[in-house]
Amino acid sequence: MAEDDLTPEQLAAIAAENEEPEPVNYRPPAQKSVKEIHELDKDDESLRKYKEALLGPGIAAEDPTVPNVQVTRMSLICEAAPNPLVLDLQGDLEAFKKQAFVLKEGVEYKIKISFKVNREIVSGLKYVQETYRKGMKIDKSDYMVGSYGPRAPEYDFLTTVEEAPKGLLARGNYLIKSKFTDDDKHNHLSWEWNLNIKKDWND
Repeated sequence: MAEDDLTPEQLAAIAAENEEPEPVNYRPPAQKSVKEIHELDKDDESLRKYKEALLGPGIAAEDPTVPNVQVTRMSLICEAAPNPLVLDLQGDLEAFKKQAFVLKEGVEYKIKISFKVNREIVSGLKYVQETYRKGMKIDKSDYMVGSYGPRAPEYDFLTTVEEAPKGLLARGNYLIKSKFTDDDKHNHLSWEWNLNIKKDWND
């Protein structure tokens, strides 16, 4: 049997195994700007110092053309990989559809998302990933990234350890649709990329 000769029934069985749980009805708290937070209790010296440690000393000059959340890079962290596996998410996102990350079957890896928060606190950031094989969705993963305040350096988020599928039927190309979103349903970035599972790195 060839690598991509999975029947619709086999794909449906894989999708059923990866069925996602019911979403939790969570309501985020009301959002306050960094300026409002700095203004609160400003006569309390210890609280003021604590907020400065968390949020920085004040409001930097804002560039209204820059989004509050910028997703800059996605990397596959795999110690066994012969080369770095990095996507520059500030470049041409359409180009990723024409190339693929190659992973050797069965290796362990993590996904690292690098991002910046420029102006206001963002709450409940999430990384959502849907995996497709031959047009059928076979898996969905939601990763809670957390809440972050503005700062100049980038933040890095690492997923839990994943294992690349293995076996003859697992080899082949997977289309992955990724999205970086938050509690307020803001879609900060969506991108598609390909993962090619091979018997060996150089097959």
